Amino acid sequence: MSTPPVRPTIQMQTVVGLDPQVAEALRTRLAEVADRVVLTIIDEVPSYAGAFSGRMGEVIRNAVQLALGGFLTLATRQDGNAPPKAPAMEGAYQLGRGEARSGRTVEALLAAYRVGARTSWRDMADAAVQAGIGAEQLSRFAELVFAYIDELSAASVAGHTDELESSGRVRQRNLERLARALLTGAPADAINAAAERADWEPPGALTAVVLPESQVSHALTALDPRTLQPTDDVPGLPEGHASLLVPSTGSATARRTLLRALRGTDAVVGPSTAWLEASASYRRALRCTALEIAGLVDTDEHLAALLLAADADARADLRARVLAPLADLRPSTAEKLTDTLRSWLLHHGRRDAVAEELFVHAQTVRYRVQQLREVYGDRLEDPAFVLDATLALA
Repeated sequence: MSTPPVRPTIQMQTVVGLDPQVAEALRTRLAEVADRVVLTIIDEVPSYAGAFSGRMGEVIRNAVQLALGGFLTLATRQDGNAPPKAPAMEGAYQLGRGEARSGRTVEALLAAYRVGARTSWRDMADAAVQAGIGAEQLSRFAELVFAYIDELSAASVAGHTDELESSGRVRQRNLERLARALLTGAPADAINAAAERADWEPPGALTAVVLPESQVSHALTALDPRTLQPTDDVPGLPEGHASLLVPSTGSATARRTLLRALRGTDAVVGPSTAWLEASASYRRALRCTALEIAGLVDTDEHLAALLLAADADARADLRARVLAPLADLRPSTAEKLTDTLRSWLLHHGRRDAVAEELFVHAQTVRYRVQQLREVYGDRLEDPAFVLDATLALA
């Protein structure tokens, strides 16, 4: 099947007409600039961390070098007749198709283009200035650089879209079905069959992430390209939110990397679980989402809160039973003694720490604790009561 023609979205009319010595200086730097572009993309776009090994890595490197060579040909022309851009555009188009087959999103692809444009412009502008380019010519040079990158990225997006609309569409649908099966806790044999249909290699572990829909695109640019995203209605998901399943090794290092990638979002990150048990990670992320904690949330840091919120009615009954001896006191007194009891329990009876937390004098704490002893008696020394009160008032 022949490749459909790529239609550039921008018609470049800028004529730079680089001086021969400037053009030669740039040409000698092309390989160096291409290598730096590749290294910077690896460093700044996490989805590309392992993308430059193997056959696809060679395709990407060749596309970068072809693009820079084609750009230099454009920049050295002396008239308005643009030389053929077909090789570079065809390379960009095929790159987009390859990225879709590799499972990387179009957001990650465009992020790589932005990084590549910035890096190549910085290096080529530096070389051009050293070679004596004039200010007016440098301005036209900049205009051409970014117009050219826009055309290349448009060609790559077209390739990415075409791949997904053909063979990629079926695989994408299978990936979405796999994600739903994992989140809903389908039987292991059904999940394994779904993974095989989707041509998806199971990782060692999966981590469920719940985040606002508006932040999904940003998150996907920084996550493993094997990340799964169900698009159908997922049980329990709050309105306006989406869920992701991120591959992991289950190690502490992998978790730190994931949290770092999600910085700046309001994602709730579930525990890392064996991949077939991803529904457990999803359920915990949902429960933590209900706590309405602001910002990026690591559920591993909120286990006590999750435990206490597991049965709100039972906790309310426990609280009422623990505080029953204070019911006959004036409301203001009962409130002060409740705060004192909570602080006294959490600080293991350290009077100065209780005073600091409640912003009162240590002598006041002593007086209130004496009141509590009069009300509760020996129960303040009973481990069972101390456990109940700690849970009720935590």
